Amino acid sequence: MTHIKIITFPGINREKDMADAFERNGAKRPQFIWHKDTDVGKADLIVLPGGFSYGDYLRCGAMAAHSPIMRDVLDKARKGTPVFAVCNGFQMLVETGLLPGALLRNNSLKFICKNVFLKTEHTDKGNFTQKLNINQPIRVPIAHGEGNYFTDADGLKALNDNAQIAFRYCDETGAINDAANPNGSINNIAGLYSRDRKILGMMPHPENATDILSGGTDGNALFEGILNALQ
Repeated sequence: MTHIKIITFPGINREKDMADAFERNGAKRPQFIWHKDTDVGKADLIVLPGGFSYGDYLRCGAMAAHSPIMRDVLDKARKGTPVFAVCNGFQMLVETGLLPGALLRNNSLKFICKNVFLKTEHTDKGNFTQKLNINQPIRVPIAHGEGNYFTDADGLKALNDNAQIAFRYCDETGAINDAANPNGSINNIAGLYSRDRKILGMMPHPENATDILSGGTDGNALFEGILNALQ
């Protein structure tokens, strides 16, 4: 039985959507862990969901990164427990240093909520993205004000050299260009792996693309791949 733990914070709003997405793809209902707890417990996967933790005061994800539960999250992640993080969760990973770079304000300086297309960069067996097709863009929603991913030239080279870029924004044909980039992210980066591929963070919301009644099902292949990778 796979034990999935979803960490919740004040202001988080996608935790139930995330749990539904995993359950919809065959997982046991994930357990919610409150930010003031200090022990995640037995976990095959730790999930940091999207929303507006602590109202996005200071910097998105900055306050949540120092919540009591995050000490155990960091400890388990550094010891090899897989982590999946979306939007505000991705911002937390960057704030804690589990993933490199920074997430800045969108280049439009506006909050953006719309559907975008993503190109999957890697589908290696055993990775979270194993069930996706690099030749078939997926359509998922975004909803963020600070999703503009940035790293310096050396950081970008390292991401490319280590094959850490998981997703890039693209158009519906899979072409990666400025017109398909919703927030100004360098190299159209929408999601990253850690070097060991056990941590995946992304700005778009695949959990909200797992039910035809809510707009589409392109996200299901990612959740199926995550669950397969945990076997």
